[in-house]
Amino acid sequence: MGRRIDYIDDPNAPKANSVVPSVVAIVQDDQGRVLLIHKTDNNLWALPGGGHEIGESITDTVVREVKEETGYDVVVERLTGTYTNPNHVMAYEDGEVRQQFSIAFAARLVGGEARTSSESKRVQWVEPASADDLEMHPSMRMRLQHALEPSEGVRLG
Repeated sequence: MGRRIDYIDDPNAPKANSVVPSVVAIVQDDQGRVLLIHKTDNNLWALPGGGHEIGESITDTVVREVKEETGYDVVVERLTGTYTNPNHVMAYEDGEVRQQFSIAFAARLVGGEARTSSESKRVQWVEPASADDLEMHPSMRMRLQHALEPSEGVRLG
């Protein structure tokens, strides 16, 4: 897919020409650390995740994307938030400008070993407080924060 630029509440952002449902996974190990990747497309730290594909359930998407980007196997435990801000678009080199449509899930680690991919140049377990020091897009930071905060239900954003 190549490089991408994220725009939030930017009046000069290009207009969206697609919407692709996508997922992110908030995976914690038994020490409470969070699984993060350093992405190749925007050079930022992020939760593992990606686009939903035809023929799979949305939880299958979570499991597939985590495995592809990190090498780890997970089981989805719960929904933590939905994010559909029409003022957040991602512009890709090929001309696609995607409106945000992301569903966040908490997932439990069940196996696998860390490895990078074409989408992740680093895979790392990070203390939640240390994530504040990493270069991360504000929308990704919000998903992580929402997932880790006590809540009465699913966050909507």
